[in-house]
Amino acid sequence: MAAASTSLGLAQAAGQAGGEPGQGPRAGRTLRFRQAVVTATAALAGPTEGRGPLGGAFDEVLPDHLLGEASWERAERKMLARAVERLAAKEGLRVTDYDVLLAGDLLNQTVASSYAARDLDLPFLGLFNACATFAEGLGLAAALCELGACRRAVVAVSSHHDAAERQYRFPTELGNQRPPTAQWTATGAVAVAVAREGAAPALARLEAFTPGRVVDLGVRDPFHMGAAMAPAAADTLAVHLGDLGRGPDAYDAVCTGDLGRVGLALVRRLLREAGVDLPHLEDAGVQLYDPRHQDVHAGGSGAACSALVFAARLLPRLRAGGRRVCLCGTGSLHSLTTYQQGESIPGIAHAVSLAAVEAS
Repeated sequence: MAAASTSLGLAQAAGQAGGEPGQGPRAGRTLRFRQAVVTATAALAGPTEGRGPLGGAFDEVLPDHLLGEASWERAERKMLARAVERLAAKEGLRVTDYDVLLAGDLLNQTVASSYAARDLDLPFLGLFNACATFAEGLGLAAALCELGACRRAVVAVSSHHDAAERQYRFPTELGNQRPPTAQWTATGAVAVAVAREGAAPALARLEAFTPGRVVDLGVRDPFHMGAAMAPAAADTLAVHLGDLGRGPDAYDAVCTGDLGRVGLALVRRLLREAGVDLPHLEDAGVQLYDPRHQDVHAGGSGAACSALVFAARLLPRLRAGGRRVCLCGTGSLHSLTTYQQGESIPGIAHAVSLAAVEAS
């Protein structure tokens, strides 16, 4: 069933790579852009994330997990609103100068984003693709700007370790033991400005967006999300390369969202079995923390995980002389209710290609 179709899809996509695609706006499953650019980022990291290897690259490291609020959920929406306000300040704009806010988080009904949008008073498109929400938002914002539907859009995501643990697994206060495959939900909020070319100086060009399909190979363990998401990441990356006719050396870096060490090893294996070798493949969940000094088990996760690494590592790498990078955000589409009812965990992955301004 799902396993057979996934393997077939990978094989077909891998076989397409290397061809010369046409120049239209769509190539297979992938949308191509000519006028969408990233103009600014603002990244706020939690205390644990600030002590990681990327701590010095964030705009702000938060002093604690509550930020003077009465609950972790209130703190998360405060983080998200602060990220958008900081983004506007960096661009010399008012928040209301942006045409639309595309935002998402991990909480039920995306309440962190919804309440932040209320306070920011912006037109709001709420998104949920779990930890793949950031890549989804970048692709959708680029499409809106490419079509001329808006000149400036904000993509914002947040996650909070304590709020997410309470919702998806156990109350944080209980201190439940986690297995080695478990990942640490990142605390942070990131806002990225996406604009139509000419609206503001560009940091990078948004080249292409490959929406993922839901892939489910029957994983039922909520502490093993890397295994649940890896097949979707392999599927999307193979399709992305095939649609664009690109080989493994097309990118200086290909970064998956938050598969962690376990999921990263699995996606490498799946791609190799399909004949796709990506020598520059890395993972945001592996890069965000220092496993020698931070006990995060298999690595990081959360809607903010890939966004923090994008703002602190991936985009700066591109601006420091790189040609092209790819972010493949990954998400596990389960809830507390579904896994308690014995359902499997579907996975999703979206790939976004970005190029240096000079290289495009």
